[in-house]
Amino acid sequence: MDNTKDVREFLMSRRARITPTQAGLTVFSGTRRVAGLKREEVAMLTGVSSEYYARLERGNLRGVSDSVLDSLARALQLDEAERAHLMDLAKAAEPPRPAGGSRRARAQVRPSVERILTGMTGTPAYIRNSKMEIMAANELCFALYTGILSPEVLPLNLARFMFLDPRSQDFFVDWNTLADDFAAALRTESGRNPRDRYLNSLIGDLAAGSTEFSTRWARHNVRFHRTARKTMRNPLVGEIELTGDALDLPGEGLTLIAYTAEPGSHAEEQLAFLASWSSTGKVPVKQDASIPVLPTPPHSDL
Repeated sequence: MDNTKDVREFLMSRRARITPTQAGLTVFSGTRRVAGLKREEVAMLTGVSSEYYARLERGNLRGVSDSVLDSLARALQLDEAERAHLMDLAKAAEPPRPAGGSRRARAQVRPSVERILTGMTGTPAYIRNSKMEIMAANELCFALYTGILSPEVLPLNLARFMFLDPRSQDFFVDWNTLADDFAAALRTESGRNPRDRYLNSLIGDLAAGSTEFSTRWARHNVRFHRTARKTMRNPLVGEIELTGDALDLPGEGLTLIAYTAEPGSHAEEQLAFLASWSSTGKVPVKQDASIPVLPTPPHSDL
């Protein structure tokens, strides 16, 4: 897969956001045709010729040394995720290695990992792969995602839900922020695995079906998904604010996402209510009057 266009647009977008002053350059009076850095200024800061940098910005990263990429990352003031993305783009520019004798199997959740997930009775948690597919979840997570997630719909692709399912804008209170994060995470994964057919098909479907996604995709923003505060609108307890943390499972190609509440917070009470309700289908004896109740079990409408 030719990633020339992605390389070109990524470098141009990063160059455009940095002013000469931010780069520590002296600007003489006069009209500049660009708001950000010029190509020759990036070349100077990188320590390469203008012709060489022009080649890079045309999208040709083949054969570029790590030292030059490091210098370019510093010149463009890339953060950790952006620097990793640049390195991934450079790797993808190299000729593909001959395919092995067997096709890589789809990541599966081992039974022992599923037991860990099940044992997290007080913490909503799910396991997803790098393509944003939820592969497994525990009962409290099903309760948190009431009306959206259930054992019957797994695997469920979170990116498709976010951009193609209108329910997502009601469920995620901070939808715009999370949409930025999802698009950036997919851009990161696309740079890492540009030849993945499933991923390319997913991105094509999202771009064709969602203007919100295609607009964000064009920004070439990348981000590591490690932790984030999310407010979700649950039909059982109303709006609940939780912190989601991503825990990678080394060698599995999977990530465990776990949600927690601040100690002593209203969200902690809401989680306790959901935990009791999801395990028994009954209202807890000591109920906070501010927590609404639905008299139906959590999976009945799925």
